[in-house]
Amino acid sequence: GPRMAEDDGRVVSNFITQALSGDDITIYGDGSQTRSFMYISDLIEGIMRMTKTDDNFTGPVNLGNPEEHSVKELAEKIIDITGSVSGVIHKPLPSDDPVRRKPDISVAENTLGWRPEISVKQGVLKTYNYFESRISQCSDIV
Repeated sequence: GPRMAEDDGRVVSNFITQALSGDDITIYGDGSQTRSFMYISDLIEGIMRMTKTDDNFTGPVNLGNPEEHSVKELAEKIIDITGSVSGVIHKPLPSDDPVRRKPDISVAENTLGWRPEISVKQGVLKTYNYFESRISQCSDIV
């Protein structure tokens, strides 16, 4: 989300900055590996609810989004949202790259009454708007 570093190496920030600059989006492997994306406000809400639990409840609690999206699907979504002319290039998949990421949030749902509310599309759009704003501010300075 907003205030992420454009070069932090995460897939969302990488894809958005590549799309904004018109560079090809880099996917490692065929893009079928899944990820779970959660917007920062959902994470903060989950943490706040955790702090309000009884002292005898210690967890652990997974705070994440059980909705899986393939890396390829994310790239396509970002190209669509940004209106970018970027293409997609594929590079070899690192051997330690997980094939699937999908947290079990049943404890968070049952104990905290929590589940994420911001969709991936909404989160990407908010993050894109933030990055676009930062990039245009930087180009105004130059």
